[in-house]
Amino acid sequence: MPASTKPSMGATPYNDGAQSGTTFRLWAPFAGSVAVAGEFNNWSLTANPLFSELNDFWSVDVPVAAPGQMYKFVIQNSASPAPLWRMDPYARQIAHDPANNLNGVIATSEQGYDANGYSTPAWNELVIYEMHIRSFIYGGGYQGTGSFNSAATKLAYLRDLGINAIELMPLGEFTGDISAGYNPAYIFAIEDEFGGPDGFRAFVNQAHQLGIAVIVDVVYNHLGDSAGDMWQFDGWSQNGNGGIYFYNDWRRFTGWGQTRFDYGRGEVRQYLSDNALRWLQNRFADGLRWDSVGSIRNVNDQNNDPADDLPDGWSLLQWINSEIVQSQPWKISIAEDMKENEWITKDSGSGGAGFGAQWSSAYVNTIRTAIIGSDDAFRDMGAVAEAIGHKYNNSSFQRVIFTESHDADSNGAQRVPEMIWPGNATSWYSKKRSTLGAALVMTSPGIPMIFMGQEFLCGGWFNDDQPLDWSNAANFPGITQLYRDLMHLRRNWFNNTRGLRGQNVNVHHVNEANKVIGFHRWDQGGNGDDVVVVVNFGNQSYPNYSLGFPRGGLWRVRFSSDWNGYDPAFSNWYSYDTQANSGSMDNMNFVANVGLGPYTAIILSQD
Repeated sequence: MPASTKPSMGATPYNDGAQSGTTFRLWAPFAGSVAVAGEFNNWSLTANPLFSELNDFWSVDVPVAAPGQMYKFVIQNSASPAPLWRMDPYARQIAHDPANNLNGVIATSEQGYDANGYSTPAWNELVIYEMHIRSFIYGGGYQGTGSFNSAATKLAYLRDLGINAIELMPLGEFTGDISAGYNPAYIFAIEDEFGGPDGFRAFVNQAHQLGIAVIVDVVYNHLGDSAGDMWQFDGWSQNGNGGIYFYNDWRRFTGWGQTRFDYGRGEVRQYLSDNALRWLQNRFADGLRWDSVGSIRNVNDQNNDPADDLPDGWSLLQWINSEIVQSQPWKISIAEDMKENEWITKDSGSGGAGFGAQWSSAYVNTIRTAIIGSDDAFRDMGAVAEAIGHKYNNSSFQRVIFTESHDADSNGAQRVPEMIWPGNATSWYSKKRSTLGAALVMTSPGIPMIFMGQEFLCGGWFNDDQPLDWSNAANFPGITQLYRDLMHLRRNWFNNTRGLRGQNVNVHHVNEANKVIGFHRWDQGGNGDDVVVVVNFGNQSYPNYSLGFPRGGLWRVRFSSDWNGYDPAFSNWYSYDTQANSGSMDNMNFVANVGLGPYTAIILSQD
């Protein structure tokens, strides 16, 4: 039989009318021969050989191979006398056989798109919820842990909360049973315990039907330490290193093992590009969040020394992001670079990496510092003001802002309420100052994000082996209501806070002595658009606090984080509607008084 003429990688079912089957194709430049063995041929080493395409690729059409059947490639070469049984690098689904061997599965594509009328929210309207499928809510997964089905039971809750985008931590198959997902072995395979590729598509469909976008974390900076069958895939290695998919010289080293992809090899670049586009084009995702971009563009992500730059990695970022922009420009590509580098979000035509947005390390570090410490005197209002107003390339929405994430809440740190008072995350101080941070996230310019459970005061630290404590949702419904109210205002649900979706911000009031910040947000300006946010970082109340306002007239309090409906222990300080009159203060032409409770944020706008 000849090599296949069907253009596909891995195992791809076909039906050409006269015949159905599966096309198998892989890249193995150092193979002497290749076969595919599986349930369709009784795991024969000889029944279905692949044929050389004379360009280091091998392929064959197998009429008897059907979706749902397990398979593996078998590679032989002179360097390895024993056959090498290898997982398909492009395997879209992986499962255990009765002997507990891990095999590829010929994946179906039966789950079609059925959320007609849905469109990805505009980037300036996104409110993101970061989620770890395994631990979000148990049910249906490995040994009863989380799955796409169990997570879907909370989609309506998230919609009502005000979430319109979910960011899923990595879904690729990893070695072992427990992981946060950042040590993948096979990036095309979706964890079978979560529900596999069809389970993921069904989850996306259900989210889209509720108007919720789905963004997927991808890991292209390395594979997990063992790298599974990807290590020395076709038997070749240089000095015992990783082989064809990885750098085999000094560039191989990462903080997680010697498994950095070889970004200079065309076939590896295509492999990563194919993966990125599959999530967006075939699995209906609305965007990607790239893990540790610094480790793609630089060997030493921590020091970021230009001498350690990887030009191949930089050009890979540009290429894939350009492909996304050309094919589906409304879908977002988010970088976790954490170096406050504007070139990450410059377009590739200008020499940038081409990302739509990036996580802001300056924001999370500054705001956490300002709300966690116990001594009010050390809260730096100048630093907070700078964090609120910062932009990349003069765009507010090129940054994702947050106080909690899987990274910020682990790796030696803990969730914000726990950091405020270790061992007493439900204390008054923890409630007040953690929600102060939430108010800043939802009112500062940028794309706001919260981490799962943040909205009901989860303490401790993020542990991928522990289920989210949903009892907190019942114990602290008022805190959840606070987050809901903030998100609704951020998204202008009541048509009176449109400025929170705008580009513009002026941090006009910075009182270092009293630890109070005031800032003006607007889009076009005017009634229902202009918003003034006043934030008290001190444990002191003010019945009549004066600051500048951008317009005269009546300003209504739309939100006060001190309302005792959010928690019975809150003081319900009188934060009244106020009249702005002509005057000069904070470089504004109008002045008004506001009531401020301790550790309280208030949001005002005009009808």
